[in-house]
Amino acid sequence: MSNVFFQCDGKSMQAPANTTVVEALKLNGEIVPTLCWSPGIEPCLGTCRVCTIKINGKEAAACTQTISENMIIESATDEIRDLQKAIVELLFVEGNHYCASCEKSGDCELQGLAYQMGMTHSRFPYQFTPYELDYTGVHLLLERNRCIHCKRCTDLFVDDKQRKVFSFEGKGSDTLVQMNHKYESELSDHKRKEVVDLCPVGAIIFKGKGFDRPIGTRKFDHWGDKIDV
Repeated sequence: MSNVFFQCDGKSMQAPANTTVVEALKLNGEIVPTLCWSPGIEPCLGTCRVCTIKINGKEAAACTQTISENMIIESATDEIRDLQKAIVELLFVEGNHYCASCEKSGDCELQGLAYQMGMTHSRFPYQFTPYELDYTGVHLLLERNRCIHCKRCTDLFVDDKQRKVFSFEGKGSDTLVQMNHKYESELSDHKRKEVVDLCPVGAIIFKGKGFDRPIGTRKFDHWGDKIDV
């Protein structure tokens, strides 16, 4: 596969053709923050917008765009970094994220981004919207207060019979993720772990189980280190 040449923040770079912009930048050592996208996840969802950058002068989600010849990208300017941080702050205020008591703490991708971006508070007012929790699953608990509507569980996860277990109901601010309880009750051990790991926050967790790993062994425990997001 031939390479295409492009510029990012004034630096000349190259990457294989048909590569997404977020992957092309990563190949060149430039990390773009992501939540709905993760390596190996296809198709690119483009739902969270945390990877927003400027392409040829216009804002766009880096995970949904394909690199092209002579593309001009801005990804690490003060303006773009502040915009990305603002999006993460909005995700925090739209839900109820109490990291200290969350079972996903230390393994939460949203928490990891906040650490990396140096977020200590949000510039936006908190909504504290009360969402109904779903405790009725046999194996899994659906904590809607933490859901960021990334669509990983609804679009990327199926059970061993290729059935969708999660779906969205409603529109706009009334959108809620739903769980098919029959299919959930039949999930194998590895499928339950797969969907819990797939969720970038603590919205889908195991019932009757606290912290999965001890402090010091979780993905984002060492937030002073550079985090590969």
